[in-house]
Parts: sequence; C-alpha cells; structure tokens
Amino acid sequence: MNFLTQIDNLALIALLLVSGSALFLPTLSTLISGKGLSPTEATIWINRRKAAVLDLRPEADYKIGHLPGAKHILAEQISAGIDKLKLDRKNPVILVCQSGMSARKAVPELKKQGFLEVAVLDGGVQGWQAAALPLVKS
Repeated sequence: MNFLTQIDNLALIALLLVSGSALFLPTLSTLISGKGLSPTEATIWINRRKAAVLDLRPEADYKIGHLPGAKHILAEQISAGIDKLKLDRKNPVILVCQSGMSARKAVPELKKQGFLEVAVLDGGVQGWQAAALPLVKS
C-alpha cells in the first residue's frame, strides 16, 4: 500500500493510465465510427466477401463517377430507404462519400438497422481515384 502513496509512483501510475487510454482510443473510435478501409482492402472486401458498396454522395456526383457495383443512397435517407436496396445484413457494407469524412456519420445508423460489419472507404472517392482505381459513369 505504501507504493501507491508515494508521489513518484503516483506520477508513474498516472502516466500508465494516460498512455493506456491513448492506445485504446483508436480502437474505441473504430468501433463507434466504423472500420476504415484502404482502396485495396475495399477491393478485397468487394471481391472476396461480397461487400455491398453504398455511395452517399449527391446524385449528380454519383452519376459523374462511382465505384463499380455501388448503390446510391443519400446519408439522410438511410433509415427510410435501406430496405429498398435489399441488402443482406450478414454481408459487410462499405460506405463511400467524397473524402471519407461524412460517411463515418452514417455508420451508427446502419448498425442500428442490423448490419453487422460496416466500414468506410478511407479517402472516399478521392482516395479511390488516387489509387488509380476505376470509376463507373451512369
């Protein structure tokens, strides 16, 4: 008990708690906001795991170019319109926006709708294009 009351040891304990928290925060944020996928990882999910791709950008942006096989739905329409897309809730879902930031906000809604595994494309369509991967125009 004497160990816990010494000032030097209290500083070490505080340092331990702060560093442990710093290591745990990225894991916690991933659980809350969804896993981030690189374009390569997203391609693997699409090809091997039958992941559905949901493009959350405005329709005009979607028509200019979207990921192959992506389905269009606006983020604010997810709760009302997700059933119309007829997605298998057992398969993973990849959310795509322009830069990867706004798609993270839709992750909790999809999880609430019963999707078990939801990820966000890091960098969004911009990241996809930077990796020299193709877009489909409609």
